[in-house]
Amino acid sequence: MTAKATTSATFEQDVLQADGPVLVDFWAEWCGPCRMVAPVLDEIQNENAGKITILKLNVDENPDLAMKYQITSIPAMKVFQGGEVKTTIIGAKPKFALEQDLAPFLG
Repeated sequence: MTAKATTSATFEQDVLQADGPVLVDFWAEWCGPCRMVAPVLDEIQNENAGKITILKLNVDENPDLAMKYQITSIPAMKVFQGGEVKTTIIGAKPKFALEQDLAPFLG
């Protein structure tokens, strides 16, 4: 996993104040589908460096943010831009489907 982690302590700076779109992957260690989608997100991050930032947020370690953003199932990914949620992606998807969901942010 190459995606950087964010936490309750760094979320505002890492995500809400970021320049450009930030995808936050809400995940947990015990979640099999989360582990399946992680390398796909790493590939997307590597292929789109400078276009989108991908961060991981462990919901078990940061329940306040999971509650704030109404995470009821994982994996859940939210794209933030300008401090606001612009899109939500629920569930593990193949790379091409994630790229389609992220196309507006990848230019």
